[in-house]
Amino acid sequence: MDYVERVKKAVEFLKERIEVSPTIGIVLGSGLGRIAEVIESPKTIRYAEIPGFPVATAPGHKGELIFGKLSGKDVVLMNGRFHYYEGHSMQDVTFPIRVMQLLGVKYLFLTNAAGGLNPLFEVGRPMIITDHINFMWDNPLRGKNVDEWGPRFPDMSEPYDRKLISLAKEVAEEEKIEVYEGVYVAVAGPNFETAAELRMFRNLGADAVGMSTVPEVIVARHAGIKVLGISAITDRAVPEDLKPLTAEEVLRIAEETGKKIARIILGVVRKL
Repeated sequence: MDYVERVKKAVEFLKERIEVSPTIGIVLGSGLGRIAEVIESPKTIRYAEIPGFPVATAPGHKGELIFGKLSGKDVVLMNGRFHYYEGHSMQDVTFPIRVMQLLGVKYLFLTNAAGGLNPLFEVGRPMIITDHINFMWDNPLRGKNVDEWGPRFPDMSEPYDRKLISLAKEVAEEEKIEVYEGVYVAVAGPNFETAAELRMFRNLGADAVGMSTVPEVIVARHAGIKVLGISAITDRAVPEDLKPLTAEEVLRIAEETGKKIARIILGVVRKL
């Protein structure tokens, strides 16, 4: 079965089992599952049940789609994403975004756990992503273009929607949540970065580093979907102050920061 057919079969399977037509998609990163708790009238479908769907193996990722409502709006929530470092192809990493596209999603909210490259960033605060650098050495659009899904050469002058960024900042101010704005650099992983690599990324203009999100943004923009990205700054990725880091520590801080990110996303959904 080719990729396009896999996506379409997954969409057919889901349409037979859901009653909503989601216009908003939300992808929850490591430890950032708070929003799943407030979905109204949720219907949960595990990835393993969906034909052609990859399986999530990363820590802190449940591996399920949740359909329901937030503030009266139809949403689909991806509780756990796929990562390049798990051995997935870029097409499989972004498979759920294609499914969301064919389900009718117009807005995509992406969250992730990231290391703070900017020495002024404090751990435990959200960073609204304003732009990104793809350092994963691969691209989900590589290969034959599917013209019905998007153009061969999609524009990336505004990968993160300015209106959504403005709304996120507005909500953060109303909720009295201190946020950063910055550039996110995506790496392949799974190892954390060396001090020399972190210094290079900072010199390139990045404020935070992580192992996800960028492939999903590329596909979403190819599909004409508007994107908001928010990182949870889980550790100080500052070469002059680098300390040993574990995935468990990242997940702990991500869960704490996730409460703030959930409030921001819920506020933006209300305002749309």
